[in-house]
Amino acid sequence: MPDDNRVSAVLTDANLQAILDAVALIRTKMPFLLTLTPDEAVSLPKMSDKSVGFDEKCVGYMASLPTLVPGYVDVAEVAKDRALRVQLAAIGQEISTLAGSVDDTLRIASSEVWMADLSFYQSIRQGAKRGVAGAQNAYDDLSQRFPGSGGKPAVATAKKV
Repeated sequence: MPDDNRVSAVLTDANLQAILDAVALIRTKMPFLLTLTPDEAVSLPKMSDKSVGFDEKCVGYMASLPTLVPGYVDVAEVAKDRALRVQLAAIGQEISTLAGSVDDTLRIASSEVWMADLSFYQSIRQGAKRGVAGAQNAYDDLSQRFPGSGGKPAVATAKKV
C-alpha cells in the first residue's frame, strides 16, 4: 500500500506530560479567556481584516476629538482591548497552526491504524472461511462493527474512523 506509514513516531509519557503541562501553563497565563455559546458567537459583531484600518482611524479620531467619544465608551478600556486583540491574534495564529498540524497528524495516524485493522479483519474473515483455528470467534466478534453488512466492512476508503 502506498503511503500507509506516513507517521512513524513515538511520544514518550514524559513528553506527553510535558506538553500537557505546557498547555496548562498557557491557560494559567491567560485566566481571562472566555468561552462563548454558539448563539453568543453568532450575535457578536466581527472585526475582520478590513475593519483594522477603520479601527486605526478611530484611535486617531478618539484622541483628537475626545468630546465626540460617547460617555459610555471607556477609552482606556478600549485601548487595553486593542492591545489584547493584537496579542491574542498573534497567539491564536500560532496555536491554530499547531492545532491544525496536530489534527492532520491525528487523522493520518488514525487512518493508518484503521487501514491496518481492515486488512487484519479481511485476513480473519478469510481465516474463518478456511476454518483456521480461532479465526471464526475473532471474526464473529469483529464483524459486529459492521452491522447489516453481513460482517462485510465498508469500502476501505471510508472517511469515518
